[in-house]
Amino acid sequence: MPNKAKTLLWLLWLLLPLLLWVELVSGSAAISLLPAITDILNSNTSIATIILTEVRLPRALLAAMVGASLGISGAAMQGLLRNPLASPDILGVSQTAALFAAFALYFGLSQLSWFLLPLAALVGALTAVVLMLSLARRIAGTHTIILAGIAISALAGALIALALNFAPNPYALQEIYFWMLGSVANRSMNEVWLVLPIMVLGWALLLYSRRFLDALSLGEDTALSLGFALTPYSWLIIVGVACCTGAAVAVSGTIGFIGLVVPHILRGIVHAQSGRLLWLSLPGGAVLLLLADIIVQWLPGAQELQLGVITAMLGSPFFLYLLLHKRQLFV
Repeated sequence: MPNKAKTLLWLLWLLLPLLLWVELVSGSAAISLLPAITDILNSNTSIATIILTEVRLPRALLAAMVGASLGISGAAMQGLLRNPLASPDILGVSQTAALFAAFALYFGLSQLSWFLLPLAALVGALTAVVLMLSLARRIAGTHTIILAGIAISALAGALIALALNFAPNPYALQEIYFWMLGSVANRSMNEVWLVLPIMVLGWALLLYSRRFLDALSLGEDTALSLGFALTPYSWLIIVGVACCTGAAVAVSGTIGFIGLVVPHILRGIVHAQSGRLLWLSLPGGAVLLLLADIIVQWLPGAQELQLGVITAMLGSPFFLYLLLHKRQLFV
């Protein structure tokens, strides 16, 4: 890895705990972090310890975990499809995961068992990624794949809106609405422990495939000549992206553009090497989503803005910039 990339990697990992600390002290109620931590260590219950452990710590951890998962998923999908416009939300992976989660809420499956909601999101993400890979092998031109992904995303959004119209009760309506906007607020440590092993598995699978992505960037024939089996490694990436994206959607709903923006910001540092980009996109996504969630809490207003709205406001102009300045991708 180039020296600049190593330096940036260290800076991102050093910036991460700083942003976690800022996240923990941000909010409507002012608390002193060090006394609260001391009370926790001494097993003393106070208002500050309750706010810290029940509200802010799960939110901070999930923001970092979801951002890391979306960032590395975007880098992996761009490497697999060899298109810098690929990302879980652009190709409809996040929306399809949210759609399956919305079905679980609509039909009441989420009330039968705790694991059915994240399982539905995982199945939705896996379905979308498999469909994208199938299209990538059958359709000539990655621009067509991008357009197909946008169509899948629009269809999933329309079906979620249909579920909103026919929601059987106010609870289901409110929960489905949450999936459409995206947020890490009002979460508990139960959600953290639920998705952490799934996300770690996804991270491990994608990082394990980094050398294959480096070889694939030179072409399929080159990857084969270097001893990489295309189908097994492609499936490793598919399962890894599904784990990361499905788990992220299961606890945060649809948060867009992290998987698109983060790899693009960092790609020049590693000279467009997909494998090395994975290492940077993991902490890079965590840092970006933590920053977005801190901005959400600092914005004035009686009602807190949803996190997915902020990422869409930041990511949409960036996507338009790519369309205007990288027109060669579509010819």
